[in-house]
Amino acid sequence: MRHERIADPVTGFVYLAEWIGRCTDPDALALAASGLGVLTADGSVLRRGFTTGTTAAAACRAAVLSLAGPVDEVTLLLPCGLEVVVQAKGVGGRGEARKDSGDYHADVTAGLEFVALAEQVQSGVEVEYGEGVGRFTRETPRYRTGAPAVSPTARETIEAGVRSAAASVGLPGVRVSLSIPEGAAVATQTLNPRIGVEGGLSVLGSTGLVEPWDDHLSESALGRVEDAERVVLTTGRLGLRYSRLLFPEHEVVLVGVHLADALAVAKGEVVVCGLPGLVMKFMDPEVLAGTGCATVEELTGTPAWRGVMERTFASFKAAHPEVQVVVVARGGTVLGDSG
Repeated sequence: MRHERIADPVTGFVYLAEWIGRCTDPDALALAASGLGVLTADGSVLRRGFTTGTTAAAACRAAVLSLAGPVDEVTLLLPCGLEVVVQAKGVGGRGEARKDSGDYHADVTAGLEFVALAEQVQSGVEVEYGEGVGRFTRETPRYRTGAPAVSPTARETIEAGVRSAAASVGLPGVRVSLSIPEGAAVATQTLNPRIGVEGGLSVLGSTGLVEPWDDHLSESALGRVEDAERVVLTTGRLGLRYSRLLFPEHEVVLVGVHLADALAVAKGEVVVCGLPGLVMKFMDPEVLAGTGCATVEELTGTPAWRGVMERTFASFKAAHPEVQVVVVARGGTVLGDSG
């Protein structure tokens, strides 16, 4: 039986016909085709969730729209290009949204409430980050001390949602204050205290979607790795994008933190490519020892970076001579290539 071709609009991956054939639920296939679900090798479909950035944007947008009337849901354009409907309530300038983590069951932020308060001002768009949003307690390459831990992509999504909402209800300007009432408590379960972010959660989201990483999906990803003659293993969305640009003839598989499992089943030509954080720590969990840096990204901006990278490459190459490692910066510049 011939099955209609389906590509994941988020990653561009074309699902194998056998996977499509194993899925007997038309609604589940439609979810996969929409990008809000991921088809796995056994034909099951796992739901993607929404990031903290998307949830924050939904609360803020609902708050602004509610200045003109009650709101039950909002439409957002995500950084990955998908337009989605997010459940969010808004009444009288107060917006609320709860984080939907999809089928990523280990997400400690699942179900958290984000609250936004909106008021009309004379002109412009202003977003303030209050209770429960973490702040940096030290200087980093991208953030000043005291700055809210809101990634540029998440900030852009939030401000775009607020700006378009204000325009749609005819406001000349709007001020929005965002809070995460339980953010400070939940943040103690994250890496934020270790990287110098205190008082709450980071608001993030490179695509706007949370991947449904669980053991089931990992099996599907590992199956692709095992079957590939030439494969690139990558750890995140930016790595996925740059891997496809750098290695167009390879199968590129997003394996997240499962690099060791993926390497164990890979049989052909193998490249590990991605941003330096996860890749360097995978090669050497103690890579930051003695550097005085809290993150690998911070290390890349210091004079010590080149030497640390070359030593780590050499050590990893000695143990895995068949594996090429490429680390890239967020802007796409190749920082290092083990060859």
